[in-house]
Amino acid sequence: MAVGMKRKRGADEVADAAIPPQRRSSRSTSNSPTRAVYEKSASVPEDMEPQLQRIAASNRTVFEKKVWTLLCQIPRGSVSTYALLSVHLGSSPRAVGNALRRNPFAPQVPCHRVVATGGALGGFKGRWPRGGEGVTLDEKRRLLRGEGVRIDGRGRVLGTPWAAFV
Repeated sequence: MAVGMKRKRGADEVADAAIPPQRRSSRSTSNSPTRAVYEKSASVPEDMEPQLQRIAASNRTVFEKKVWTLLCQIPRGSVSTYALLSVHLGSSPRAVGNALRRNPFAPQVPCHRVVATGGALGGFKGRWPRGGEGVTLDEKRRLLRGEGVRIDGRGRVLGTPWAAFV
């Protein structure tokens, strides 16, 4: 293969790359692209299992699937940051944000639980506030408050970001 050329990967290779190593089953013999996502994990709440199945069955990029799968670990009532997700994935906060704005499973796959490092709400639905808050951030704020997340008068999330990714 020529230098600089990318090798096309088969469906099984792409599916395996989307599943964190700790979720891959060494006992699994099925060649189904979604085979390992169905396994239970202590790191993901049980109510998120259907979302993991939807993510695995989607035809989105491997990176997007990794980001969305990681979102499912963030507990209700907690938030994490673009930076913390990017460190765990070995990526950049901007790449994480781009994957979040393409999340077709929101709000069930909770991209609203990701905020900027300083506690600012950041963007939502692919939009950042311009000259004011905007409807999308009102929705993000409403979703977070509905889960018990505290937000101060300046619009910043209070508390320590969740970082216990597996």
